[in-house]
Amino acid sequence: MTYAIEAEGLMKRFGSTQALAGVDLAAREGTVLGVLGPNGAGKTTAVRVLATLLRPDAGSARVAGLDVVRDAAAVRATIGLTGQYASVDEDLTGTQNLVMIGQLLDLTGRDARARAAELLEWFDLSAAAERTAKTYSGGMRRRLDLAASLVGRPSVIFLDEPTTGLDPAKREEMWDVVRRVVADGATVLLTTQYLEEADALADEITVIDSGRVIANDTPDGLKRVVGGQRLRVRSADPARTPEVRAILGDLVGQTPVESGRQELTVRVDDDSLLPELVQRIAGAGIRVHELSLHLPSLDEVFLTLTGRPADAPKEAA
Repeated sequence: MTYAIEAEGLMKRFGSTQALAGVDLAAREGTVLGVLGPNGAGKTTAVRVLATLLRPDAGSARVAGLDVVRDAAAVRATIGLTGQYASVDEDLTGTQNLVMIGQLLDLTGRDARARAAELLEWFDLSAAAERTAKTYSGGMRRRLDLAASLVGRPSVIFLDEPTTGLDPAKREEMWDVVRRVVADGATVLLTTQYLEEADALADEITVIDSGRVIANDTPDGLKRVVGGQRLRVRSADPARTPEVRAILGDLVGQTPVESGRQELTVRVDDDSLLPELVQRIAGAGIRVHELSLHLPSLDEVFLTLTGRPADAPKEAA
């Protein structure tokens, strides 16, 4: 198996704060590695070390087979980096921003303009190519920022909370961009606090808390951390909810949890119970608005692993 990103035992301290306390990371070529963690967990510090912006105090890391300390210049020629906030020059047009990046990467003027035009079309920004970036919407600026990180055709891309501040529709647009980048052959390390974002994009997820890796698995593998699947039932007639509760409890041997919407949920380890549940409810003549079998959400996983929501600061633990 070939890894585009490998880190072992990364450590970094800022004064009395241990930002990284022995972090291990690995991303296979052509995949998305999601890195999750509460505010202050060490996600951005890890990205900055991998992108050669910080030297680790201990440990080692390789990006595209290159050591991030010994081969820092070569690593920088191989990667793209998009931070939490758009870094484009607002007084330059979309074309000028990308051409400038291309020339900083030693492309000829002609090649820089050709690459700029290609990326502007790819990111659906051609119509705004000659407008200054300050006239762009937030989503357009983020797309231009990501386009800037791709000018040099990097094989590894670091996206540090790239959809911060975007509304759900704009986040969906960015997700489509990430999928296209990976389909084009790149490897992406994505840090995010939006758990649905990691669920939608990541092939594997690493969870960091207090500078340490506390879990690593596929999204579905992590969801099984909190224990099996969930059966969810909501009766069309609230008055019959007690009957549904009795059927569920008898079937799985547990007391279902009831939400404020009179929705009953119970953990199950055997998905073959679903057909029997349907049969019993139908036999009792009970109509339902919802009946589903699903894995826990990443929100439930995150809360189980860290003891707090994804957007809670480290100090809130």
